[in-house]
Amino acid sequence: MLVRHLSLTDYRNYSRAEVPLFRGPNLFVGRNGQGKTNLVEALGYLSTLGSHRVSNDQALIKSSAQAAIIRARLQHEERELLVELQLNRSEPNRAQVNRSVVKVREIPRYFSSVLFAPEDLALVRGDPSVRRRFLDQLLVARTPRLAGVTADYDRVLRQRNTLLKSARTAGVRGSGLSTLDIWDDRLVVLGSEIITERAALVSELRPRVDAAYRAVAGADHAPRLTNRLSIMPGTNTDDELHDTHAAEPGELVRGAGAGIPDTRAGVEEAFRASLASARKQEIDRGITLVGPHRDDVVFELNSLPAKGYASHGESWSFALGLKVASAELLRSDSQTGDPVVILDDVFAELDQSRRGRLAAAVGGFEQVLITAAVLEDVPAELAAHTVHIDAGAIVDQDADDGVRPGERGGGTRD
Repeated sequence: MLVRHLSLTDYRNYSRAEVPLFRGPNLFVGRNGQGKTNLVEALGYLSTLGSHRVSNDQALIKSSAQAAIIRARLQHEERELLVELQLNRSEPNRAQVNRSVVKVREIPRYFSSVLFAPEDLALVRGDPSVRRRFLDQLLVARTPRLAGVTADYDRVLRQRNTLLKSARTAGVRGSGLSTLDIWDDRLVVLGSEIITERAALVSELRPRVDAAYRAVAGADHAPRLTNRLSIMPGTNTDDELHDTHAAEPGELVRGAGAGIPDTRAGVEEAFRASLASARKQEIDRGITLVGPHRDDVVFELNSLPAKGYASHGESWSFALGLKVASAELLRSDSQTGDPVVILDDVFAELDQSRRGRLAAAVGGFEQVLITAAVLEDVPAELAAHTVHIDAGAIVDQDADDGVRPGERGGGTRD
């Protein structure tokens, strides 16, 4: 999969931008705050329907506009697609593929990308919710129908939490909670599918993360990924405590893999039992305490939790390894070629040796997009096509990129 052309209208600081892109590496260079990340953020949005920097779409729309438009011309072999997404301030977003209206949630099935940015250090050092989101985005990228499963689970979870809060307020017990049993059934069915799919994904990621970590770090620190399920006995269900940082060196994290059911039926049985044992506590607190929304995946290096024990460089290498492994996994089962690999302001955080190893690790993908504030931070092999950005305008493209003067991208300064 290649992006041949990116067009933005009223997106972030761009009134208008037209950017031709090429097979292989494409480098965007500019001082901080000039708009280079906005270009790759827009493409990342097409594959995940979310930004890696903000949670609200409104921040993506230029302050003076009511809507922003992202257009990308994609190519796989001889087939071309025009994917368009309009982000609106006061009405639902809209989408088109080859000028035909489609549902917005269908857009990611046409475009696949893997984006790594400084924010992704939170995969190693952040809360469990960051790791859950990482797994779920990768699941949906591989199997788009799971977007509906996760959305349905979230809806059922909200309904169940509302009922639990009402029961707590009214002091309802016993037979008065028969409605809760109905929501339990839906929660178990949907949640067990998510748990099973995540477990299978982690199993597939393990060998790829091991290889990618060694490739990026230049060392073998025995990286390990282990599921930690809230439905397993002994697992703490509080997010703020649901973290391996508190584990002592060599301590077995309870619920971190031993005895986890290896079948969907086994997961459902364990889920139902866990809900039954937690019901009194859930009513007392008015919240659902077990399920995939409370799970985590434990990252370890040399048998120690990466969070709390890994150095800054090791944490970066682990996070990079996760993203490179994700790209390799998407490549292995894709019908539309490689995902587009996006490296947003990554090289400034790496030492010289890691820069070279990362360049080698991603160099084999069909298309790689890189942003950097300093050209010299990026290995020369990734600078074949370089675009210079200044204040929301494309001011220069390298002469060897094959673009004729009349075809250069343009933008309007704020």
